[in-house]
Amino acid sequence: MIASATPHTYSLKSVREMLGLSASTLTRLIDAGFVTPARGPRNEYRFSFQDVVLLRTADQLLANKIPPRKVVKALVQLRRQLPSEVPLTGLRISAVGPDVAVRQGDLQWDAESQQLLMDFEVAPSGSAGAVTFITRPTAPAAAPAEPEAELAHAEALEQSDPAAAEAAYRQVIRHAPDRIDAYLNLGALLYEAGRLDGALAVYDQGLAKAPREARLHYNRALALEDLGRANDALAAYEACIALADDFADAHFNAARLYEQLGRNQLALRHFSAYRRLQR
Repeated sequence: MIASATPHTYSLKSVREMLGLSASTLTRLIDAGFVTPARGPRNEYRFSFQDVVLLRTADQLLANKIPPRKVVKALVQLRRQLPSEVPLTGLRISAVGPDVAVRQGDLQWDAESQQLLMDFEVAPSGSAGAVTFITRPTAPAAAPAEPEAELAHAEALEQSDPAAAEAAYRQVIRHAPDRIDAYLNLGALLYEAGRLDGALAVYDQGLAKAPREARLHYNRALALEDLGRANDALAAYEACIALADDFADAHFNAARLYEQLGRNQLALRHFSAYRRLQR
């Protein structure tokens, strides 16, 4: 892979194969704006070389045994902290024991808490350098409190042992049925394995606890669409949009389905909403 690769040349599949990121971790990073892939002709994600460099940050942090949930939280928090003109590729993002630290020049701070090691003022760097990863020994942190620890354990198992991850997510749901991330992650795990009916059942279970969670409605719509239940999928997309009118992908997918069904006026309305949200 070289820096002269054409823009947005990498597919979702190729990025996952290169980096080994789980779909749930990758989706959360995209949804949070850590990377902003383009859309291909079939609305599929297309990633640039820059996106891949940034996502490799998450991959390296995961390799240092930081739970996926904590990696996502820290990187998203970092993106929100910095002025837009400060390139993330000009920073050194490090696994320091169980935490994520950021260094710019001689200055270092914690990505989540923003706690500084010395006073500093964030400013654009003169030129964007490569992301560098370092690991430093530190005293082990205290185990996180339940059910946070159970959820982190389930996320950590996704790549190495999907069956164990599934069992762990189901245990989280039993112990803490209000943890929406457990339903979302388990549903995504089953969906990727082609177990669409199982994913749908998990999303329905989650919606029984959180009927106003737009992400559950959206993921449910994806499963219904792949099951060939276009009208049910449309109802789920509409339910998602009713709760979160700025959910661009729900508008796009609803527009596409309405167009396929010949309901052009509704398709146009959702395409227009999608274009408005992409400005």
